[in-house]
Amino acid sequence: MRKFLLVGVGVAMLAASACSKAPECTQEIAAKKAQEMTAALQEAITKDPSKAADLTAKVQAVTTKYQGATTLDEACKAYDELTAAIKG
Repeated sequence: MRKFLLVGVGVAMLAASACSKAPECTQEIAAKKAQEMTAALQEAITKDPSKAADLTAKVQAVTTKYQGATTLDEACKAYDELTAAIKG
């Protein structure tokens, strides 16, 4: 569980550092998506702790994909993909 939260924090830092002149994804939207992703992750782990390793792999894959993201739009896409991977 701790590893999941660290990954979530990493993605949150990505969103905080991302910037764009006219983003479709605002800082507020990114923060909301981060909260939704964290809630989905906590729910998934609570519901079935045996899936923790699989979820970790999915979260790490998406995090790696967006590691170099520089815009809030990219951060929002990362959150959307993370949430989908967790719920999927």
